[in-house]
Amino acid sequence: MPGNSPSQLIFTSGGKTIRLDAYLPESNGTKLPTVIALHGAGGDATGSGKSAALLAEQGFAVYVLHYFDRTDTTYADKPTILRNFPVWMKTLWDAVSFVEKQTLVDTQRIALLGFSLGAYLSLANASIDGRVKAVVEFFGGLPREMKLFMRRLCPTLILHGEADPTVPVSEAHNLQRLLEEKGIPHEIKIYPGAGHGFENEVWRDAGLRTLQFLQKHLSTA
Repeated sequence: MPGNSPSQLIFTSGGKTIRLDAYLPESNGTKLPTVIALHGAGGDATGSGKSAALLAEQGFAVYVLHYFDRTDTTYADKPTILRNFPVWMKTLWDAVSFVEKQTLVDTQRIALLGFSLGAYLSLANASIDGRVKAVVEFFGGLPREMKLFMRRLCPTLILHGEADPTVPVSEAHNLQRLLEEKGIPHEIKIYPGAGHGFENEVWRDAGLRTLQFLQKHLSTA
C-alpha cells in the first residue's frame, strides 16, 4: 500500500476497539523499521498523518494510534489528561504489543513519535518499555511522576519552540539534562520564536531532523 494512502487496523485495549492508521511502504517481505505516532490533546491526527506519510515514503512502517478511542475522548483538557493518562499509557503499551506482531514489523526497530500530549505519552512509555528503541518528541516532555518509575531511557530527539505558550521550553531543557545525566544519546533543537505547533520552514526542518534521527537509530547496522 502506498505510504500516502493509509489502511486502518483495529485492536482491543481494556475492552475497547482502538484504531491504527497504517502507512506501509512496499517491502518485498523485508522487515521494516517501525514508528508508532501519537497525536496531541486536540485529538486531530492530521499532523501525525502527514509525518507518517513522509516516513512511509522513506521506507518506514508507520502506525498512527487513535488512543482517545480507549476513553471516548475528543479533546483533552488538563483534568481529562490527569484522569486518563495511565489508561492511555496502557493503550500505547497494547498498541506496541499489537504492532510488533505485524508481518512487516522489525520488532528490534520500533520507535515512538509523539506530538504534545502524545510526546508525553511516548516518553513515559519509553521510560518503562524496553521494546521502544527511540523517541522523537515534538513540544512535549517527560511527566515528573515518571522519574520515580523510570527503568530506562532510549535515544531521543527533542524538538521544541522557544516561545511555546502551552508546553514551556523548560520541559525540553529538563529532558535534555536528564538524558545527559543518564548518558543517553539525544539531539535537541529549540526553534527561536516558534510556538506550540510548527509551520513552514520550522516544520520542514523538524521533519528532516526526524527522518535523519530515525534512520540513524533504527538502522540495521
